[in-house]
Amino acid sequence: MTGRFKGKVALITGAGSGIGRSITVRLAFEGAAVLAADINEDGLVETKRLAQGAVSVRPVDVADPEACATAVAAAVAEFGRLDVLGNVAGIYTPAHTTETSVDLYRRTLAVNLDGPFFLCRAAIPHLLASGGTIINIASNAGIQGVPYSAAYAASKGGIIALTRSLAVEFIKTPMRVNCIAPAGTLTNIAKSVTFPQDRDADLSRRMAGYRGVAMPDEIGALFAFLASGEAKSITGAVYAVDNGLTIS
Repeated sequence: MTGRFKGKVALITGAGSGIGRSITVRLAFEGAAVLAADINEDGLVETKRLAQGAVSVRPVDVADPEACATAVAAAVAEFGRLDVLGNVAGIYTPAHTTETSVDLYRRTLAVNLDGPFFLCRAAIPHLLASGGTIINIASNAGIQGVPYSAAYAASKGGIIALTRSLAVEFIKTPMRVNCIAPAGTLTNIAKSVTFPQDRDADLSRRMAGYRGVAMPDEIGALFAFLASGEAKSITGAVYAVDNGLTIS
């Protein structure tokens, strides 16, 4: 690992497992001071162990706007600055649209879209001061139609639009805003997700690519590149990590 992030500070949500954990460990090993945030406190303990103790952890429910603002303030208070915001936390519960409850819809949007918005809102003044970067984790579901996923797809499509809008709004500043849109990735969500028993197999096939699934570390590697000075000319971009699913 290089020391690309020595002296830099990152706040990563969803850090208790999967993609968020891989990003957190990667940045820590590359020298960053990381505040790892997640609603899963046990997962944060494991992430800290894997990072050899080189991260601070904080329980955060990103669906709570106040908790988002407090997490940003905590990172700045502990480390003195903020250079990277990684909005990774997300939930996914497939369901027929007509059977999607109001609570499930609102919780999905609150975690997947509202949380990133409020974290960005709180972090932007600090990122402008440091010339930092925001990297949002969207999904292939925000790019192409995915069955039984209307609430999730709406939230991830919103993340892509949020990314582009912020990139344009702050195009005249050093701050950059980018987005990664994975398809199937071997995370805890992918391992535990359950689709409706009466799903249409023909429709579901459009969610499976020819080249298998990605590993969380692949997303972590791309995230680290985008967060680094090596990507200083990249803003407003959406990177599909989908084994060719979008084009197939």
